[in-house]
Amino acid sequence: MTGPVVAGFDNSPESVAATAWAAREAQRRDCPLRLLQARPRPKRNAADDERERGHAVERLGSRETELRALVEVPVSSALVPDGPAAALEDASRDAALLVLGSRGLGAVRGFLVGSVSHEVLRRAGCPVVLVRPGEDEREGPVLVGLDLVHPMEEVLAFAFDAAVRYSAPLRVVHVWSPPVGSEYMAFEAIGGLETELSSVERTRFTELLEPWRARYPELDVTTDLIRGSAAVALVDAAGAARLLVVGRRVRRTLLGAHLGPVAHAAIHHARCPVALVRHA
Repeated sequence: MTGPVVAGFDNSPESVAATAWAAREAQRRDCPLRLLQARPRPKRNAADDERERGHAVERLGSRETELRALVEVPVSSALVPDGPAAALEDASRDAALLVLGSRGLGAVRGFLVGSVSHEVLRRAGCPVVLVRPGEDEREGPVLVGLDLVHPMEEVLAFAFDAAVRYSAPLRVVHVWSPPVGSEYMAFEAIGGLETELSSVERTRFTELLEPWRARYPELDVTTDLIRGSAAVALVDAAGAARLLVVGRRVRRTLLGAHLGPVAHAAIHHARCPVALVRHA
């Protein structure tokens, strides 16, 4: 999708980090950067709110000026009279990328993602990147988790494109598990089954990536087929990555829309920026 990189801003350290990351990304993409701050219309105390609104406009304008000095792409900002989730969802409809700040809880626990981010992740019309403060842009590969069960063309396209923009290697990881119930099989049978399954998975893995390797012959692509939990394996691998790319499949249940377990684990525990890309 063509369009601006949109970053949410509310003057928090998380949003300052997100806007800085978004500015660098807009520079790489050679596209405009748009800062967005949501401020719902008040139901009372109009005079006090007008003063607060003035302060918000001043802070937003100051951040816009700071970023204009750092990048060579157009930078604009807007204060939107709407709730944060609704404003960001609306902006995502014509954006190339939506960037949000996320609170860090230290090296072990990683991201704490608030209710606004969860709402946006479920409904955004473009890829969403979560960035936490306190971490400079690191070297390392772009890491993408690949699910062989569902089509992931959009996810792979985003990951390959990101690796090219960063001039970074790309690491593609697929995590597989033996079928449920195999733990009750004899040891010899389990060994043979795992060998057979891993061979099938590796063949599918290789076939799926062949056209992408041909499309990006200059890119250094490594692949890993790992047995275990996808959520655990990807979060662990993200410790050495500059960006983790995961698919964003929103599941509908009786309790509403929910992110899948891998995306949920990534946004809460990965130690690098996380890009969530919607796919079928």
